[in-house]
Amino acid sequence: MGLFDQILGAINNPSQQANSGQLANILNTVQQLSSSYHTNPSTMQSLMSIVGNYVRSGLQQKRSRDGYDQTQAFVNQYSGASPNPQAVSGLFSQNQIQQLAQFAAQRTGLNPNMIVQMLPILVPIVLNLLQSGSRVQNAPSTSTQTSNRNTVLDAFLDANGDGEVDIADAIQLAGRYLGQSRF
Repeated sequence: MGLFDQILGAINNPSQQANSGQLANILNTVQQLSSSYHTNPSTMQSLMSIVGNYVRSGLQQKRSRDGYDQTQAFVNQYSGASPNPQAVSGLFSQNQIQQLAQFAAQRTGLNPNMIVQMLPILVPIVLNLLQSGSRVQNAPSTSTQTSNRNTVLDAFLDANGDGEVDIADAIQLAGRYLGQSRF
């Protein structure tokens, strides 16, 4: 699993922001959301996968339009575990939000309006997972580090285009890594 491998690498790299507490917070937020909206974990996993794919597409468009640095800044600005409607509106048009909700409703059986209500929580969670690969401010640079690129974001954007990236799988592996099998 390339994305999760990058997350584990970031956890083990003191110059990157990832830590086990961040993973636990992401996992707990997803589990609380599942409980709050009375969805079973497999449905929430499917929804996370769909939202993750839309976020990847939105970030790829942002990278094409605004460049990598602006995309990384967007991830850093809007990542978190608190609801943030600006994260959604900064990434998707109203039409894209409706398309995402309709597609996710067809795949999960959830109400499209409920999905739209969850997006301000789900999008920042995905961004929070991606932000884990950002460099710590004032981290010492070594000669092997060629840039301040976010390795987790790079893996997520899947530069080689093979499609082997899934947020839900990464969160599920994070749960196993932390000894929490609830998701």
